[in-house]
Amino acid sequence: MSAKKDYYEVLGVSRTVTPEEIKKAYRKLAVQHHPDKHKGDKKAEEKFKEIGEAYEVLSDPEKRPAYDRYGHRAFAPGSGGGGAGFHDPFDVFREVFNSSGGGASIFGDILEGAFGGGGGRRTSRSNQGSDLRYDLEIDFLEAVRGCEKEITIRRPMPCAKCDGTGASAGSKAVTCPTCRGQGQVAVSRGFFSVAQTCPKCQGSGQSIQNPCKTCHGEGRAEENARIKLKIPAGVDTGSRLRSSGQGEAGARGGPAGDLYVVLSVLPHPVFQRDEDDLHCDVPISFCHLALGAEISVPSLEGELKLKVPAGTASNKVFRLRDQGVPSVSGRGRGDLHIRITVEVPKHLTHAQREALEQFAKTCDESTHPEGRSFLEKARKLFQS
Repeated sequence: MSAKKDYYEVLGVSRTVTPEEIKKAYRKLAVQHHPDKHKGDKKAEEKFKEIGEAYEVLSDPEKRPAYDRYGHRAFAPGSGGGGAGFHDPFDVFREVFNSSGGGASIFGDILEGAFGGGGGRRTSRSNQGSDLRYDLEIDFLEAVRGCEKEITIRRPMPCAKCDGTGASAGSKAVTCPTCRGQGQVAVSRGFFSVAQTCPKCQGSGQSIQNPCKTCHGEGRAEENARIKLKIPAGVDTGSRLRSSGQGEAGARGGPAGDLYVVLSVLPHPVFQRDEDDLHCDVPISFCHLALGAEISVPSLEGELKLKVPAGTASNKVFRLRDQGVPSVSGRGRGDLHIRITVEVPKHLTHAQREALEQFAKTCDESTHPEGRSFLEKARKLFQS
């Protein structure tokens, strides 16, 4: 039998390496040589075990000093060096990848399952009901003010015939003979085993002698359910409401899933929303801009009065504090932004036209200083 390689050499690190660098080196090599990427390759299998063995020793604060002093002899039988044997390399692999936030996607099934040579089986949750999604469209004002809605969904509910047990009257559930109540069975995949949901009891760990004829032993049947929802003020398109326990009923009395209601808010003909702020364009006449006026503007609470100073420019924005959308968190509210635009009359009477023409004759450069400044800049541009 060939001599074992130096553990530091196996991981490709120096003897002064830090514990974090050891873990990093192991992760890289474990991904590279994992048997799942080299199916049927015995060399890859042996290499993977060798890497796991080296990592277990060098990552252990007690075993590493013993190895540094005595080498492989520290773990030989009767050596007194603490050699209690090595764990399954897949336990090492799973521990490292779980502690560092998970591994590459190719290990998804392996990390989620239980290894035959590792610890015990995980408790199955396959009898828990699934979560449901419901898309709900609401009006703009319903969203900003809050409202109550009632929706109807079709979902699996506890079977009324057997009260959700899945068993007929006089019958009862017994320990599943296939998985022996564990809810999972070991399936061989090459040189290791993976735990999967028991096909006989669907993970419940129990088998029913005489299944209910209405739900066929599942303990649930589809029914229409009416659910009342309280929608808080300030929600917007994309807001998601969670109704606990209103999803699918669990199989054979298992816990129910949740219901997630995703909102879509219809647009408003007057207001445009930007988070908790509202924007609104209000057209007024040239005379009101020039002379000043007090105008009425819309808000969520009704009409408000806004004073427009004389000489206000078109597209001027006035901010009305705390007149926007209430925060969905319940703390404060946004602002209302009113943008003033000029409404140009399209049809003038003869008298109106004469009055405007007379006004135009009285205007000079001092009446429109911004226009004069613009023309001067334009002339200099073309003269250069």
